[in-house]
Amino acid sequence: MKLWSTWVAIGVVVLAGCGGSAESVAEPSADPPVSDDDNAALRQVGIDLSRMNDPEVQNVPAFRVFDDLSYVGMEWVSCWVVETSEGLVLIDSLYGDFIEHAVAGIRSVGLDPADLKYVLVTHGHFDHNGGAAYFQREFGAQVAMTAADWTMSESGSTGNFAYDVPNQDLVIADGDTLQVGDKEFRFFVTPGHTEGVLSMEFTVNDGGTSHRAFTFGGVGLNFEGVDRTLQYLSSVGRLEAMEGIEVSITNHASMGGIFERAERLASRHAGDPHPFVDPEAFQAWLPELRANAEAKLEQEREKESGDD
Repeated sequence: MKLWSTWVAIGVVVLAGCGGSAESVAEPSADPPVSDDDNAALRQVGIDLSRMNDPEVQNVPAFRVFDDLSYVGMEWVSCWVVETSEGLVLIDSLYGDFIEHAVAGIRSVGLDPADLKYVLVTHGHFDHNGGAAYFQREFGAQVAMTAADWTMSESGSTGNFAYDVPNQDLVIADGDTLQVGDKEFRFFVTPGHTEGVLSMEFTVNDGGTSHRAFTFGGVGLNFEGVDRTLQYLSSVGRLEAMEGIEVSITNHASMGGIFERAERLASRHAGDPHPFVDPEAFQAWLPELRANAEAKLEQEREKESGDD
């Protein structure tokens, strides 16, 4: 069956959610339509393309998480809007008809999408990059991505998951920072999931208290090769060496237990801890990512030795 090589990005990996339950996650690739039989096969390994594109499932209500951070994403793909003293910053951009869901979400938390200044794209896959050109065109937002993922994006996207490629505004390199009003974003290039995954650190505010937030821009192991897997392990190693990260801003909701935390946030009382502030869960997540990648490395080495 050509299912794995044609219709799904290779590699279904179990990702333990940071404070959430473990789920099978894979991103569909472009190419021909998926038959009912193939959709059934995908569901057996935890992938349901019909669910991923069902508005009734995916159009979850937007909600404010911190004073200056709101979730405006879907059920399976995250999209975050960060408020600064000089406008809004969007982390990822959704895709297809769901772009309008993000726009509506921005408005529903009391913000104006016309105030968007930047779209920070964690990596060039359609589900994160698909709406960037729209926000660039409609609201004048500048789009930022790493050089490698600009190249991947501009090489073209076709088939069921094609999207408009944004014009190149900002090329982010490792160690760069971006100051937007009172908010600084510090960038890390963490390759693996793609060759140019963009991760970032910034602060979020809860009343008078600031917390260090971090987005690991590409978690899934749906890629091939020993070298890429070693890159991924090196990227995880960089995260393991970081200290003081308190909030995990994941780009897929299941990876961070986003909706479970949101339920607890909705019932939070004065003086209660913030359910998204969980440095222990972030640190516990990283060894799980490492273990998954080390298992993949063994598989990739076996494949390469078998090709000799």
